[in-house]
Amino acid sequence: MAIPVAMAMNLFGHGIALSGDYVIQAAPKLTADAAGISVESVMQASIPLVIVMGVVTTLTAFYLIKRDIKSGKLTHTTGLTSTDTSILPKKENHLLSKNQKRFFAILIPILFVLDVVAMYLLNLQGGDATALVGGTSIFILILITLISYKNKGLEKTTSYLIDGFQFGFKVFGPVIPIAAFFYLGDSGFTTIVGDYLPKASHGLVNDLGVALASTVPLTKEVGAITLTAVGVITGLDGSGFSGISLAGSIAGLFAHAIGTGISTLTALGQIAAIWVGGGTLVPWALIPAAAICNVDPFELARRNLIPVVVGLAVTTFVAILII
Repeated sequence: MAIPVAMAMNLFGHGIALSGDYVIQAAPKLTADAAGISVESVMQASIPLVIVMGVVTTLTAFYLIKRDIKSGKLTHTTGLTSTDTSILPKKENHLLSKNQKRFFAILIPILFVLDVVAMYLLNLQGGDATALVGGTSIFILILITLISYKNKGLEKTTSYLIDGFQFGFKVFGPVIPIAAFFYLGDSGFTTIVGDYLPKASHGLVNDLGVALASTVPLTKEVGAITLTAVGVITGLDGSGFSGISLAGSIAGLFAHAIGTGISTLTALGQIAAIWVGGGTLVPWALIPAAAICNVDPFELARRNLIPVVVGLAVTTFVAILII
């Protein structure tokens, strides 16, 4: 069934992996800089929260999927879209022998593990780490096509790259008009009516987060709940990363007033923002997974809603206990 597969891609890839971001470390660096603490402290504080969030969301999603399958609400056709996949390359069988397939099944994970090792040893982060992973993917593509097609390998590599770019443009085409509405609440709103906003404004959505943070009493319970709310609100633009600096700065203010818990609050705001905006709840951020699995992104977001909300509630409670 396509929907459970797409949910797994979202929850594990865009949720668990992206919210911790332990390899590339782009997210913890942004939040740590905003909070005025070290990246290592944010990463250490996020470990128990990421584990709790991951376990709760995936188990909740698993239970709901099993329940809907038994009741007949979830079938093989549920959530399917009319996405035209004719631009994808046609499947060609028997290009690789069984031994060659086994070889690549072992080689590919090894190459990506070596990427992780290289990132650690060479201290690669952000764009450098992304370039390394992308280059490894291209290398694997060229190697497989050369072995599969022999003297036509380079020609086929070009063909596959073109197919990939076409698929990417087709999939992300709807993002442009949909994202425009989200950005109206962020930097776009500031650009349009910037002359009528305070100079310190960061956009309508982010300003709402700051206002929320400044109008509540400061206890560890309220601090944790507010950081989760700020993360959720800033994540609604569909990026996930755009609001985590704000979450980090608010965590610093709250921790100063409370007297403790800056790392935990920073990690909590980061997790909430990325889980919501990084690709689990905002429909346009779900488009890649939805397109790959050929399901409706709105149906996928609807099915992710309960697991993510339950996960955020439990993770916030655990953060309160840790602070």
